[in-house]
Amino acid sequence: GETGMIKVLIERHIMPGLEQDYEQASREVVREATHVPGFISGENLMETGRAGHRILITSWRDARAWQEWSVSPARDRMMARLAPMLSQPERIILLEHT
Repeated sequence: GETGMIKVLIERHIMPGLEQDYEQASREVVREATHVPGFISGENLMETGRAGHRILITSWRDARAWQEWSVSPARDRMMARLAPMLSQPERIILLEHT
């Protein structure tokens, strides 16, 4: 629900050859997010053997903190840089503890 820590899983498929550009841009997004109220942590992961398949797992104080970041001008700016590197739209999954 609205209360309690959540994790946000973001799945991205990177265009072949753009992995390094993506990594640089993605690190900047996480750096930017560290200043966002409610952001707890972020991990950048790659599927073993598939350099273009990336999973970003971020932890947030609550769903509202994520929602505010997700529609913020800062994230819009970041996604304007990242989106052209993706072969399909990113997939975002909100996760909570059971």
